[in-house]
Amino acid sequence: MVGFLARRVGAAVVLVFVISSLTFLLLHFTGGNPARNIVGQAATAEQEAQKAAELGLDRSLFSQYATWLGHLVRGDLGSSWFTGQPVSSTIGNALPVTMSIVLAGLLLSAVVSVLLGVAAAVRGGWLDRLLQIVSVVGFAVPSFLVALVLALFVAVKWGLLPATGYTTFADGPSAWAKSIVLPALSLAIGAIAATAQQVRGSMLDVLRRDYVRTLRARGLKTSSVLYKHALRNAAPPALTVLSLQFIGLIGGAVVVEKVFGLAGVGSAALSTASQGDQPVVLGIVLVTVVLIAVVNVLMDLANGWLNPKVRV
Repeated sequence: MVGFLARRVGAAVVLVFVISSLTFLLLHFTGGNPARNIVGQAATAEQEAQKAAELGLDRSLFSQYATWLGHLVRGDLGSSWFTGQPVSSTIGNALPVTMSIVLAGLLLSAVVSVLLGVAAAVRGGWLDRLLQIVSVVGFAVPSFLVALVLALFVAVKWGLLPATGYTTFADGPSAWAKSIVLPALSLAIGAIAATAQQVRGSMLDVLRRDYVRTLRARGLKTSSVLYKHALRNAAPPALTVLSLQFIGLIGGAVVVEKVFGLAGVGSAALSTASQGDQPVVLGIVLVTVVLIAVVNVLMDLANGWLNPKVRV
């Protein structure tokens, strides 16, 4: 298990390095002219050149990358070129908002997907056909449209939940939960559609195997056969889909945060990318990739625990 964990952590470190390096290169070639954006269109060429030298943009690409990487190794993500605020502070303020709605959406999708997938596989009939239809619709409808509908009806017309804004957990758990319900539900619906289908397919495959018939013939309770034996063997493919859904939820959060007026990582990424604020964009990408890598390692460990064959 230690070797399996070491390989997964090593792959995660390589992934973080490659993605952050590619992002640095892409920002360099597509980031426009940050020095001009900062000094303004009325500034002279000398003022623009002075700002570019101040930011280090007059140096070679390799020199800029080496400087950024050296600061990163020391845990310094730099400061915003436009506001001067430390990048770590910007991300630290925005990350709890995004992670609240993403993790709530992931938890909701995991629980509902397992319940729907197992029920459809065991009962079949109209419930299975209904799941097929709901899954296709849920997968096809984009999260921003779901967010708009929920905000319009649940928040504005019925007044059941707040339409915009975020309340921290420290300010009140109840208010915090109310502020993330609609954004999390907007993100979760698409993930439920995809994961429930995977759970259903895996359960149908497992329930046809000989050992399940043997367990039933020996008189084990149906709940024990389903949730203790069959679901454990059907879980690895579903966990893989869930880890992919985590990436999708972070991407969907960019739009959903805009709909619900949340100052999360997605909103910060959009505004800073349009300005060409390279340190903040790099910091956001780095933190996002690290989170994805950590979730993938945890999912791999769960898969390794459920199915020892994957450790080989």
